[in-house]
Amino acid sequence: MADHSRRGWAPAAGSPRVYALEVCLLSGPITEQFAKENPIVSRTIQMCGDQTLEQLHVAIFDAFDREDEHMYEFQVGGKGPMDPTARRYVLPGESDNPVGVGKAAGAVSRTKIEDLGLKEGQAFGYWFDFGDDWWHQINVVAIREGGGGGKCPKVTARVGASPPQYPGLDEDDDDDP
Repeated sequence: MADHSRRGWAPAAGSPRVYALEVCLLSGPITEQFAKENPIVSRTIQMCGDQTLEQLHVAIFDAFDREDEHMYEFQVGGKGPMDPTARRYVLPGESDNPVGVGKAAGAVSRTKIEDLGLKEGQAFGYWFDFGDDWWHQINVVAIREGGGGGKCPKVTARVGASPPQYPGLDEDDDDDP
């Protein structure tokens, strides 16, 4: 799993690109009331091209105020979630995991953002927690040449509240003797 003790990675000297990635929540175990109060839930995260998909996962995990780690993967180049033509980037040792659709293209710990060949306007998927199925679309908002832009990752915009990772879990606590 990701090492959450490394929160503010600084871009390496001469990092060629900085990516602005808008991470939009598509679905998950949210309540009807939460969805009504937060019709859009997104976080824009600045990432350096030399950072890995594992580091992007940690940034998303933190930006959405999640508490418990679960399995996850990124899907790049398909037409939507679970598209068998998308390139899947998975946790090390999970390349043959039957949960995902299609063969894994690489490990999140070794695949850098710049290795994905992203272009502005492109979108790709992020699937967190294979049981609760938190689906996200990641939009490439901007790609800037040069590493000068502060620390990466950096949340630059927040829309909507962070949904509870386990909605309804604490609702019955007041009834306990």
